Amino acid sequence: MPKKSTSPKDGQSATYRQMLLSKKASTLAGLGAKAEVLTDSQRVCEEDQAQNSLTEAVSLRLNGLQYMQLRQIQEALDRLQLGDYGICLSCDQPIPLKRLQALPWAKYCVPCQEKISDDSADGDDPIESES
Repeated sequence: MPKKSTSPKDGQSATYRQMLLSKKASTLAGLGAKAEVLTDSQRVCEEDQAQNSLTEAVSLRLNGLQYMQLRQIQEALDRLQLGDYGICLSCDQPIPLKRLQALPWAKYCVPCQEKISDDSADGDDPIESES
């Protein structure tokens, strides 16, 4: 018996595209706000330098995570345009709609993502995992 397709239909594609574009805009806005914090170079007293260094390190790490998410969102938009959106990059099966609604930039179905995460935890060279 053929597997029932649960990938997005053409009417749903517009909805997912809008979700991805909205998330892309909010991520870009967050990156802009963090960039302003990082470029604010006021002289501070020695006692405040440690706190400023910690704040800068946290902001840089968050920036890196947001850039990674931005890249994943753009990849999802590219897959949507190519007609490959909603198909697991590992097993070529449809990604369930509930997963796409929760994580519209998902590249993998849950079983494949779990396997990739397990391989990553074991120190294998995993396929890039999602954030």
